[in-house]
Amino acid sequence: MIGNALTSDLALAADPAVLAQRLGIVPDPWQLDVLRSTDTRLCLCCSRQAGKSTISAVLALHAALYEPGSVTLIAAPSQRQSVEMFRTITRYYRALGRPVAAESENTQSLALENGSRIVSLPGDERTTRGYASVRLLIIDEAARVPDEFLAAVRPMLAVSGGRLVALSTPWGQRGWFHQAATSKRGWRVMRVPASECPRISAEFLAEELESMGEWNFKQEYGCEFVSASGSYFDPADIAALSSKAVQPLFGGQS
Repeated sequence: MIGNALTSDLALAADPAVLAQRLGIVPDPWQLDVLRSTDTRLCLCCSRQAGKSTISAVLALHAALYEPGSVTLIAAPSQRQSVEMFRTITRYYRALGRPVAAESENTQSLALENGSRIVSLPGDERTTRGYASVRLLIIDEAARVPDEFLAAVRPMLAVSGGRLVALSTPWGQRGWFHQAATSKRGWRVMRVPASECPRISAEFLAEELESMGEWNFKQEYGCEFVSASGSYFDPADIAALSSKAVQPLFGGQS
């Protein structure tokens, strides 16, 4: 029922961190920042297994429960990946005892009696158009979601003033996620390498470094946007060639 103790709890309604704690999650300091942030554009550049998907799932469930009539979209490079986060959301929903009854529930969407919906989508702009007044858009594995998808979905946030949360490990120096994480223009960026995650041991990271090599390790665990493996030239060096800050040789004109 909508009027049960959970949905009428003002502390839960006001603070998603309280909802996380009710689910048995003890948030790390950066996760608390995410849960309590009011920023409309969040870029979570995080290590594997840092807890970015977990905390984003809490945000999605909180929006559905406490913002009646809201639409939350979960996107990822593939439907399978977006469904994984959606499963986490529905698992939390059931763990809370379904505090708002469901009108419909399946493997890809959840519609509640308060009018809220959560829908999982693939990161393909051809199949995601048509949603309007989206309150929360979460893009998982965002570094691998193409620029065209972001261009297609951002207008969905225009009327609602909705939030966009992009989470990923880096994947080379390319695309909109790289630009968001490095330029920081219009985004609040949170960078969380594995060394700052208390659940990942130094011994495990040492094994991973030896197993996968430095190039992969820097991206998967160090949150570094490194040049493509095997490239002869770094993209930053190429960009510098056209920079006015680079002085021409032999005193010539640039």
